[in-house]
Amino acid sequence: MDKLLDNAKEFLEAGKENFDKKRYNVSASDFFKSIVIFCDYLIYKEIKRLPKNHNDRFNLLKIYFNEIYRNVSSLFKIYASSYNLKIKKQEVLDLYEYAN
Repeated sequence: MDKLLDNAKEFLEAGKENFDKKRYNVSASDFFKSIVIFCDYLIYKEIKRLPKNHNDRFNLLKIYFNEIYRNVSSLFKIYASSYNLKIKKQEVLDLYEYAN
């Protein structure tokens, strides 16, 4: 499962690079991907199951890690808004802080 951590760190690094270039939407996507991979790592470590998709991940988080579920659900709204809207710098910083 070290590959999961490597992937999460790669997205985290890419998010930082995109943030520095003021590509906030891309940075938000990178940071959120990092967050969900860290979640997948936690889920696998604790219950030995990898989520199949976002719905499965959120269900497992809600059942086993409710506080993380609440935080990640809130951050998912920021990430999803990046599909259609320009993300604010502070929103990206919120994703970055949680990813770290």
